Amino acid sequence: MADQQPIIIKKIKKGGAGGHHGGAWKIAYADFVTAMMAFFLLLWLLNAVSQEQLEGIADYFAPTVSSTSQSGSGQILGGTTVAVDGSLEDTVSRPSVTMDLPPPKAGSGGEAMQDAPVQAEVDAEEAKKKAEQTQFEKAQEDMKEALKNMPEFQQLAQSMMIDNTPEGLRIQIVDQDGLAMFPSGRATLFDHTEKMLSLVVSIINQMPQQIAISGHTDAIPMGGGDQTYTNWELSADRANAARRYLLSAGVSQDRLERVVGRAATEPLLPEDPTNSRNRRLSIVLLRGTGADAAAPVDVPRPSIIRPEDNK
Repeated sequence: MADQQPIIIKKIKKGGAGGHHGGAWKIAYADFVTAMMAFFLLLWLLNAVSQEQLEGIADYFAPTVSSTSQSGSGQILGGTTVAVDGSLEDTVSRPSVTMDLPPPKAGSGGEAMQDAPVQAEVDAEEAKKKAEQTQFEKAQEDMKEALKNMPEFQQLAQSMMIDNTPEGLRIQIVDQDGLAMFPSGRATLFDHTEKMLSLVVSIINQMPQQIAISGHTDAIPMGGGDQTYTNWELSADRANAARRYLLSAGVSQDRLERVVGRAATEPLLPEDPTNSRNRRLSIVLLRGTGADAAAPVDVPRPSIIRPEDNK
C-alpha cells in the first residue's frame, strides 16, 4: 500500500473576545449629540434675538399665498393637466384651515432670569421694612411699659408721646401745664427733662437708625421786644441742648442726621397754637436708615447722665 499523506484541517476563527462588534452605535451616538447641541443652540438663539428680529424670521418663512383649491397643487394649472380637465383634482380632500397665530415672543426665558435678581432684591427690601416695623413696635411697647413700671416716671408719663410715622419712630417730650421741659425763654434742661431723655437714650443705643432732633415752641412771641432772639432761635437752641445731652449719654455723633428748630410752624395742637403742649422736643429714629434690624429692644432702667459727668 502506498504511503498516505495526512489530511490537515485548518480552522480559522473570525473575530475574537476583544473585537469591536461593529461601530454602528458610534454613529447613532454622534447623531444624538449633534442633535442635542443643535437643540440647545436653537434655544440660545431664540433667547438672544430681539422681538423684531424674531418676527422678521417668522415672516420670512410664512407663506404669502394660500391655496384655495382642494387639489394637490396651488399653482397655475391647479392640479390638472393641459389635456384633461381636473384629472388630478382630489374630490375627497377637506379644505385647509388657515389660523392667525400671535407673534412669537423673544427672550422670555432670559427676561425671567434677569428679573429673578431684581425680584430677590425687592423681597429682601420688603423683609427689611417688616423687620424694622416690628422693631419700632417693640420699642414703642417697651418704652410705654417702662413708663408704667417706674414710679419716678409716673408724673412724667403724660409728657412723653411715642408713635410710628412714615418718617420713623417718633418720640416727643412735651410741656404740661405746670411741668415745662425748659425754663421760659431759655434752653437749659431741667432735671426731669434729662430723666426723660435718659429713657430715650436707652432705646436709641439699642437701635441702628439715624436720628433727627427738632425743637418746637408755641405761637406766643418772645417777650421783651427783642426781635433778634425769636422762637426760631429758641427752638433751635433747645434742639441743640437735646443733642448735647444725647452725645454725653453715649449716642454716636455719626448717627445725628439733622438738628433743627421749627419755632411754631408745626404745632402739636393746630386748633390751639398757644397751648403749652406745642412746646416740645421731637426725636425721630429715621425709617430705612439702619443697616439691619436690631435685636428686640429691652428697655433697661435709665440713669440720668448729665453733660458734666463726662468731663
